Amino acid sequence: MSNPIFIPTLADIIATRARIDPYIVETPVWPWQGREIQAAIGPETTVFAKLELFQHTGTFKPRGALSVMLDLPADALKRGVTAVSAGNHAIATAYAAAILGTTAKVVMPRTANPGRVAKCRAYGGEVVLVDDVHVAFDEVKRIEQEEGRTFVHPFEGEAVAMGTATVGLEWLEQVSEMGETLDAVIVPVGGGGLCAGISTAVKLLRPDCTVYAVEPEGADTMHRSFAAGTPQSIDKVRTMADSLGAPYALPYSFELCHRHVDKLVRIDDEQMRQAMKLLYDDLKLVVEPAGAAATAALCGPLRERLHGKRVGVIVCGSNIDLAGYFDIINK
Repeated sequence: MSNPIFIPTLADIIATRARIDPYIVETPVWPWQGREIQAAIGPETTVFAKLELFQHTGTFKPRGALSVMLDLPADALKRGVTAVSAGNHAIATAYAAAILGTTAKVVMPRTANPGRVAKCRAYGGEVVLVDDVHVAFDEVKRIEQEEGRTFVHPFEGEAVAMGTATVGLEWLEQVSEMGETLDAVIVPVGGGGLCAGISTAVKLLRPDCTVYAVEPEGADTMHRSFAAGTPQSIDKVRTMADSLGAPYALPYSFELCHRHVDKLVRIDDEQMRQAMKLLYDDLKLVVEPAGAAATAALCGPLRERLHGKRVGVIVCGSNIDLAGYFDIINK
């Protein structure tokens, strides 16, 4: 990028964590030593799983939404917020609105998992269903303009990145408290908001820790953006991991990822399916496809490269209904 951008400092991230702390939980890091994972990657590789699926609403998303909304002036917060999402960000925005005493009107594609739609409504969110994610962004702009609501972006912006950076800060601190350090972390990429924040925090705390970003083959927006050197888009999402199906990359999250990610890798839906099964068999965790993406990368394209290393994988989400989960697993 030709113009300098704001790069969060460690002090910024610590301050953000203090601000959002009353509304989130510090999710655990689990030293993953089960029989199934050792069979998949070998006993020489040590895995530390950041279990962010235990966050309020089932994903990391409240961290970014709260970071944005706590910055709003009182009058803007009173008018309410709006968001666009396949589910997880919509749920998080509804949650954040409810605990901050305002309202959320969110736009979701009709293909969104029914369990996510129901969960969003349970938190008090008003849901508008549209045909696809491209139409969703147009609709949310209309709501913003006509109703005066503030748009809470699912993955772009300084406040979002500082919110997601708190995941990386916690992760490395928790591993350090165990008397360990990480050689590498693996983070899923959709729009890039989670990866932008975590990678920034990791490089501030441990510059020699390698950051791997993983995308589905059917939604490889960040791969295309890295190759072009500028944010790119895709014409259609072609993966079951709809949480990773951002239609395009945007400048700020792209730039943070471009600065701090060491290597991008791709996985396919079958690798995510097998990783979902592994997480259930070994840790008894029921996760959505995106929540298994980092594990899929470790067991697939990164298995040999990370052999014998101390690796962090994030289990970032669990918002899937049982019918949808078993449908994916049984395939």
